[in-house]
Amino acid sequence: MKNKTWSGRFKKQINEDVLDFSQSLTVDIVLYEADILVTEAHVEMLYECGHISLKEMRKIRAGLKKLRSLANNGELPWSVEFEDVHMNIENALVDLIGEVGKKIHLGRSRNDLVATDMRIYLRELLDVTSAEIREFRKTITNLAVKYHANIFPGYTHLQIAQPVTFGHHLLAWQEMMARDEQRLNNVKSMINVMPLGSAALSGTSLKLDRSMVAKKLGFDGVTKNSMDAVSDRDYIVDFAHANAMTMMHLSRISEELILWMNPQFNLIEIDESFCTGSSIMPQKKNPDVLELVRGKSGAVYGNLMSLFVLLKGLPLTYNRDLQEDKNIIFESIDTTISSIDIINKLMQTLKLNKENAHYLAETSFSTATDLAEYLSAKGVAFRDSHHIVGSVVKYCESKNMSMKQLTIQEFNTFSKLIDNDVYKYISVEHSVSARKNIGSTSPKNVLKNAKQVLSTLHKNKTKK
Repeated sequence: MKNKTWSGRFKKQINEDVLDFSQSLTVDIVLYEADILVTEAHVEMLYECGHISLKEMRKIRAGLKKLRSLANNGELPWSVEFEDVHMNIENALVDLIGEVGKKIHLGRSRNDLVATDMRIYLRELLDVTSAEIREFRKTITNLAVKYHANIFPGYTHLQIAQPVTFGHHLLAWQEMMARDEQRLNNVKSMINVMPLGSAALSGTSLKLDRSMVAKKLGFDGVTKNSMDAVSDRDYIVDFAHANAMTMMHLSRISEELILWMNPQFNLIEIDESFCTGSSIMPQKKNPDVLELVRGKSGAVYGNLMSLFVLLKGLPLTYNRDLQEDKNIIFESIDTTISSIDIINKLMQTLKLNKENAHYLAETSFSTATDLAEYLSAKGVAFRDSHHIVGSVVKYCESKNMSMKQLTIQEFNTFSKLIDNDVYKYISVEHSVSARKNIGSTSPKNVLKNAKQVLSTLHKNKTKK
């Protein structure tokens, strides 16, 4: 079997095992729409620059339109004989419209073509990922509105630390995901530069209007160095890194949900349609979806490292190693999108166990800091207040009682400044409502913040 891409240089047929080993069609076939789109813009530019006639341009574009229809309907024959999606489309075009189809490769190489196709395809997948994140942010924020005033235990070191509102905790997740969306926006700016016209590595002697093609394809501009353009895969690594960050956040969220639904915490309920049972223990309700999201994060981290290792030793410019980038990033994106989607659907079933959340939030002397701030407001240096309250806590532990169970007389043994109003200040309700500074946990803050987020998400959706 002669390789029809370079058969003029070789006398021997390509080894079939080599062809099977080296073909990328089974992976890059998904680029067919981008490849046709790029070729349509390229041949129009070739006409404008005087390299092909109007008749030729129209015939080629009509042929590409037919190929798109055939491909969309599953009727276009694909063959690994042509190695990849690009040569399959070119050869199919020649079969369809004749010799004029061979002119589409004028002024370009597969090196700059594949780089351009990938940028267009990843740009679309990035938009899909961003849309999934926005839907998840919307779900989280709607829950924050619902639970904006419900008391919830706040943790440090996985120990109950201070009371918060459940809405405030949910909005912390929203902030994580908002950064993930912003990160994707930054990646998009890196992606949206067009390499087409760089040819194999040095450009071409033919007159080209690269800016015209870039504008037609929706790029912000063109690459400035042809050698870098055909070998640059930074934007793919950036996308993989963004995916890894998103999966890290989803994994952290999953871990918290897994803990909270544990009967020993009993803070939330998740619909059983998102849980599984045990093959031997009939009582089990397992958070398998969350555990799988947590587990899949490792594979996405691995994808990022695979790209780093793939690229770390490559000299300029194009090397065949770069063919392996597609399967890695496609898997990374697919895992990330599916994980966001499933956890978003799961979150829509979440219910807070309000009574138990309130009960736990009151334990572990969670308002001790409020007592220290109470004393500081009366003129006691905070370090002294801290010491006094530490002594109060130690005393309560020795008596197996909470601070609110202490009498004023007992409080006064630690400080004469403590008065009857102290019980108000050490209540969990006052603790959260008093934290009114920007970014703090008061119900009014949470509700205001949540409404602002929802308004922004609505505006962004309207713009798109």
